[in-house]
Parts: sequence; structure tokens; C-alpha cells
Amino acid sequence: MTESSYEVRPIGRVESPLTDRASAPRQGDEGAPDAWLVFREDVHEGLRDLRVGDEVILLTWFDRAARDVLVVHPRGDLARQRQGVFSTRSPDRPNPIGLHRVTILAIEGSRILVKDLEALNGTPVVDVKPVLAQDTAER
Repeated sequence: MTESSYEVRPIGRVESPLTDRASAPRQGDEGAPDAWLVFREDVHEGLRDLRVGDEVILLTWFDRAARDVLVVHPRGDLARQRQGVFSTRSPDRPNPIGLHRVTILAIEGSRILVKDLEALNGTPVVDVKPVLAQDTAER
């Protein structure tokens, strides 16, 4: 297998009161505050069909994660047996891509307010995708 290099360009960033991992919830539905997604102006057109109330999958880049971690205690609980990182939701991993299911609360131009986002302030936003219903064809 040959290694390739890939470039991922952020399309925006997170504005959140969460500033350090120790105070952030492990998952968004565990008490995460509402947060703003601030998008670059050159991607604004791609946001045009998003609506308040939509559930979306947000992909982020955990820029403060350790990339050399392969085994973790799930949820940071030292009493739990260590597991391979790919069977956990740990932010520390070789490619620290964050996956978040969030709900849009407000849209103001290139800023979108969401709930249930546990990402830290300044976290780069990589992509946004709609949550599709089981019986809905892909958009």
C-alpha cells in the first residue's frame, strides 16, 4: 500500500464557549452549549438550502488532538479496559475527524447556530451534510 497525501481545507470554524477539553462534554447531547458555525464567505452559496430545524452531520478537524494514539480508555475512564481507538469516539486518533449530529437553531448569513455540538472554540469545520431519513432519496 502506498501512502498518499490529502489536503483538507476548512470551510469555517466553531465559535463556542467551550475552550478546553476538560470542561467539554464527551458527546453533544451531554450538555453541550449552543455554538455558532462561522463559514468562509466563498462557501456561502453552499449553505443556501439549509433551514432552521434541519439536522445535519458536521465534520470537524480536532486540531488539538493527539495523532499518535491507537489505544484509549473509553471516555477517559481509567477503570475501563483499554480499546483500540477505532472502536471508540475518542478525539485522539491518527486522523482526528470529528463527527457531530447537530440541529440548526438559527441562520444569519454565513453564520449558523446549532445545538448539541461539543467541539471547542476555534475548531475547524470541514464539511456539512444533511441527515437523511431512511425512506428519503439522497438530495
